[in-house]
Amino acid sequence: MEYGCKYKVVVITGGTSGIGLAAARAFWLDGASVSIVGRDSIRGMKALTEIAGCKNPEAAVFPGLLDGETTISAADGLGASDDPDRVIPGTAEELTRLRYIRADVTKPGECRMAAAIAAYYGADRIDILVNSAGIYQEKRIENVTVADYNRTMDVNLKGTLFMIQACQPYLLLHRENEKGAATADGGVSAEPGRGDKGCLTAMRDRCIINIASDAGLGGNYGCPLYCASKGAVVSLTKALALDLAPDIRVNCICPGDVDTPLLAAQLVAAKGSYTKAEMGEGYPLGRIAKAEEVAHVICSVASPANAFMTGAVIPVDGGLTAMG
Repeated sequence: MEYGCKYKVVVITGGTSGIGLAAARAFWLDGASVSIVGRDSIRGMKALTEIAGCKNPEAAVFPGLLDGETTISAADGLGASDDPDRVIPGTAEELTRLRYIRADVTKPGECRMAAAIAAYYGADRIDILVNSAGIYQEKRIENVTVADYNRTMDVNLKGTLFMIQACQPYLLLHRENEKGAATADGGVSAEPGRGDKGCLTAMRDRCIINIASDAGLGGNYGCPLYCASKGAVVSLTKALALDLAPDIRVNCICPGDVDTPLLAAQLVAAKGSYTKAEMGEGYPLGRIAKAEEVAHVICSVASPANAFMTGAVIPVDGGLTAMG
């Protein structure tokens, strides 16, 4: 499926797993240059192999980050193994469009560093920012601690806000000619004959997509802190859609339960009090979502074909919020 994001420069926080990883793969397959941002470099490099389509990501041979390094391209894994099941597939040109950046979004300085690195390899620009980094915790209000509050708000809200702040200058700094393709050194350069004025790729469209939750729209049992953090992301989205117009579009996706590592951790923490199948029974569609289904909506909203959409809050929840 084509979204019109070829040659776009995309930054995705929380891109090493779940919804963020699925969105990164969809953008990359669409021809975008994608930088995924995460704290864990081991997970980051495994994510690169998964996005690139390695047959056995767990066993893939990858050179790893050297001391003091904060970024690595998927192309750095070329030729690391002769085993077809452990090698990273693709050409140098394709894999150069895929990059991992080690950064903690709860730290504004590292947000600025990640944005600068992504823009450096994107010819001094960023076209699309997806804020997908997030954590979940179930605790009733009487059990919430200051540490719980700080941890949840730091990742879910503070990280979103300061990543937007860090990327904003690069979202605004666009050259007149936005055509581009990945070069051998990982940058994006003009490619003559591509991106004619009539095609989506050539449109001057920049956007931010924040990942909130259905819990930020209608609340949920036993997780007031999580609901508050995601509700704040919804309000932040609407406020910035006004502040950043007409230069940058800002929209918000509100998924219901999604089959991701985050949900797997939630089930472990629940200690058998409910199952994934039981969670799905509460949805009109009778199941929870796949990460790829949410990624499709993210890419669709980011598409220049949706250039008139901003300030939108979009539930992707199998009909849950329609129940009131």
